[in-house]
Amino acid sequence: MKVVVDTLKERGLNYKTMVGGAPVSQEFADQIGADGYSPDAPSAVEKARLLISA
Repeated sequence: MKVVVDTLKERGLNYKTMVGGAPVSQEFADQIGADGYSPDAPSAVEKARLLISA
């Protein structure tokens, strides 16, 4: 996941990135530089809405 986040940034692509689900945590999202984290699908929808409206 970090490779994807880093590659997007290196190429100057301003895409928002989100990670989530049982295998990851907010701490992991912060470590890899993801823009968002959600523990489950319903909260991911809300987080995605917030990210695209910012």
